[in-house]
Amino acid sequence: ATKCTGCGPGYKSPLDAMKGPREEIVYLPCIYRNTGIQKPDYLATVDVDPKSPTYCQVIHRLPMPNLNDELHHSGWNACSSCFGDSSKKRNRLILPSLISSRVYIVDTGTDPRAPQMHKVKGHPSTDMFLSGGFILLDGETFEVVGNWELPGEAAPFGYDFWYQPRHNVMMSTEWGAPKALADGFSMEHVKEGHYGSKIHVWDWTTHKRLQSLDLGEEGAIPLEIRFLHDPTATEGYVGCALQGTVFRFYRTPKGDWAAEKVIHVPSKKVEGWALPVMPSLITDILISLDDHFLYFSNWLHGDIRQYDITDRRNPRLAGQLFLGGSIPNDGPVKVVEDPENQSQPPPRTIKGKRIPGSPQMLQLSLDGKRLYVTTSLYSGWDKQFYPEMIKEGSVMMQIDVDTANGGLKVNENFLVDFGKEPNGPALAHELRYPGGDCTSDIWL
Repeated sequence: ATKCTGCGPGYKSPLDAMKGPREEIVYLPCIYRNTGIQKPDYLATVDVDPKSPTYCQVIHRLPMPNLNDELHHSGWNACSSCFGDSSKKRNRLILPSLISSRVYIVDTGTDPRAPQMHKVKGHPSTDMFLSGGFILLDGETFEVVGNWELPGEAAPFGYDFWYQPRHNVMMSTEWGAPKALADGFSMEHVKEGHYGSKIHVWDWTTHKRLQSLDLGEEGAIPLEIRFLHDPTATEGYVGCALQGTVFRFYRTPKGDWAAEKVIHVPSKKVEGWALPVMPSLITDILISLDDHFLYFSNWLHGDIRQYDITDRRNPRLAGQLFLGGSIPNDGPVKVVEDPENQSQPPPRTIKGKRIPGSPQMLQLSLDGKRLYVTTSLYSGWDKQFYPEMIKEGSVMMQIDVDTANGGLKVNENFLVDFGKEPNGPALAHELRYPGGDCTSDIWL
């Protein structure tokens, strides 16, 4: 059974979670920073139940009390790691702000379809979420307890992390210096060392930094990191934006950790773009709950890829789909050399709307059959690379997944257009289900 009376939140195992109920609503932070619209960011609730009269619509908006926060990623007060603890409930969504460093605690438990503000935490430091340290909040009061890492152990940069309690380990990644990325991307900043290329290994119990694995030039800007969901596994993958690579990290027979490159999406030589070479820019990655498929988005090229990872060291491309991007065949950019010999894709139109921007944040249904996609990466970079998305707003799309043989197909009847929001076009970002999902649940 997937549910049991008196148990804590989530599911007993990843395979149990796959049998969970179909998603009915999705939460997304929507951003107004850098759009010219002087309104606060907000948390949107979207109806994704095909049987509902409000299917494909934003049914609730919770505005933040401040301007220019740049909401980004979110997390829960509890996940499936608390499954055995009946005193825990998944009823608070934690929304940190990338620019203001405020933390908003949202009550999703009282009315999941209309979340309300529970608490606002001020900004301990303006670059809190991009420095290489971690802020620890009390799980009940959400008061700041202090730094999670030991004094002097902070990494040079920070971004994403994933922990695996069974192996007493946490992994973290590096984006870049807040000053460098605040208003756009520059290759000069990369050359000057303002972006990271390391993943860090932490002792989950003592909070000590044990290792820093330098992925080198090929692993520059490692963003999202994912352990396999199977809690016995001692390996996972990290997507590295700048060179379009995915590295597998793993525990060695000696007991320390190492990393190896397993996927490379080659850059394309182009004309009519900001640079003569266009990287794919791998941004979001996720793994299906059965650890069968890995998905990632190439935010500059404009495609989503699906890899069969049953052979962990040799991922095999199983599906690919273009959903916008910088190289549509009717646009100003011409691909003059592509090592993969792919033709430039036609523009993507869904429900009569030409998709602005490019696939970015991903969320998979528990059963692995539906992949949800939004197009905004971060307002400063959106403005630089996809100015039309600033004017038109981002979108949310749904992809049908062939879980037996691999393969991706657009659901032509699904589109949430954030260009039509009441306060003007918004930039919708990360996706969360109230009951937990592939990128927020960890098993013990």
